[in-house]
Amino acid sequence: MRTISSFIFFFVAMIMSVSVSAQESSDNKSIDPMWLFVPEEVTGAEPIITEPVMGSDIPTEYRFVEMLDGVYSPIGVRTPEGDGPFPTIVFAHMNGGFGMRWLREWTNYGSGTLERFLEEGYAVVWMRYRAEVDTPYGSELTVREFQGRQRYNRGPLEYEDAIEIIEYVRALPKVDADRVAWASVSHGGEMLMKIASEYKGLKVGIATEPASMDYIAQGPDESEIPSDEPETETMEINTTEMKATALAKARSLIDKPLAMSRANAVDMPILIVSRSRDHNQATFRLNYELLEEAGKDVEWKEYDHEHHGFFFIERNAEGQYVSDPIQTEAIDYAISYFARHLK
Repeated sequence: MRTISSFIFFFVAMIMSVSVSAQESSDNKSIDPMWLFVPEEVTGAEPIITEPVMGSDIPTEYRFVEMLDGVYSPIGVRTPEGDGPFPTIVFAHMNGGFGMRWLREWTNYGSGTLERFLEEGYAVVWMRYRAEVDTPYGSELTVREFQGRQRYNRGPLEYEDAIEIIEYVRALPKVDADRVAWASVSHGGEMLMKIASEYKGLKVGIATEPASMDYIAQGPDESEIPSDEPETETMEINTTEMKATALAKARSLIDKPLAMSRANAVDMPILIVSRSRDHNQATFRLNYELLEEAGKDVEWKEYDHEHHGFFFIERNAEGQYVSDPIQTEAIDYAISYFARHLK
């Protein structure tokens, strides 16, 4: 008799528990309801840090953008005078990492190019994203519920961070969501290609010296003799014949069907800016030619400059932004290119 009574008591208690849990669930305003009951939604003002910028009347707003996996990436937003909405350019400089200190340094000492675009009436955004990793590009990112939270099949990659940042920027009240562009150098240029193949929120983009080996599915050169010497970023000479030979070699190393499937998915205008004597010049050119073969709206510009990343103007020893003639020419053309597509 006691056994039956105990069973009935357990059964009733279980039903009551389920009922209470269901009631709590319907009233629970928590983002984490499996583990925490919150009767009223917890809200607060978005944390924004506004700081002056050296030599400018336009301050920067440092904001924090939530990524897919719940961590935050900082960005710096500057807008011209007025209410907007403004055409906006997000800038990606090579690899990621370093966070707020990087943003503050480049905002004050490496923003000569951004100042030019501010003068032209654009809002500008410096951004940080997670550092590049060796995880092979091309694997689909999936998520499932696990103990009431997220569980991914792999960690998000830096270009997926960039997509979240673009989405955040497009929602800002002073930003024209239909006129957001991308300007980048090196790995930032490769990220543009990856973004353009998967995401439709950008209007137009510029990839300067895009190190897009992963994107064009370029495998290793087995004939290359290993060396402990670091590769020189700028060759002394790179003749037309040398360029043709390097381009043919680069073509022989790619997975052409895979590369073309990615190029075929692009539906935005892209300007590819090359550096004539860059050690990766063949990769830049092949990236351009694959987009051209796919019938995409793609342009090619080539400049003979000594420095990788020449598109971004940094302060000189006297603390001034002074561009050399090649930098001025490249930035003037970038301004005219964006004007065609954004204004």
